[in-house]
Amino acid sequence: MDSSSQVYTLFIRSTAEKTWEAIIKPEFTRQYWGGMTNVSDWKKGAKWEHLNPENEVWITGEVVECAPPKRLVLTWADPDELEDKSRLTFEIEPEGDTVRLTVTHDNFKAGSKMAGKVAKGWPLVLSSLKSFLETGKGLSAMCR
Repeated sequence: MDSSSQVYTLFIRSTAEKTWEAIIKPEFTRQYWGGMTNVSDWKKGAKWEHLNPENEVWITGEVVECAPPKRLVLTWADPDELEDKSRLTFEIEPEGDTVRLTVTHDNFKAGSKMAGKVAKGWPLVLSSLKSFLETGKGLSAMCR
């Protein structure tokens, strides 16, 4: 996989609306993302933050595009290394009684430290999201 683009596709027994809410609503993200929350007003140009359980900013960025419940595009950066900015895209498409969720994390700068970090994290986060939406419970590996 080219480190400048990471693409993950999964099928989830859920609706587009529930999948969307699981991505943007803090009360849901904390249940499958190790207590982490995503906070924003989700309008184009708005700031968004990924907060740890102590409400410290772990990731920050801007909402580039927001088309509920189909597409969300964000910039993504460690607040201590803002120059290492990348782009994250969530695309949600209904497929019968499931949704196809495609997560693309790309536009990494050459030598990006973040590219390696998210390559390890996304498979676990997305597996936990799928479990949460299908069973009401995220993976225990995501619990701190």
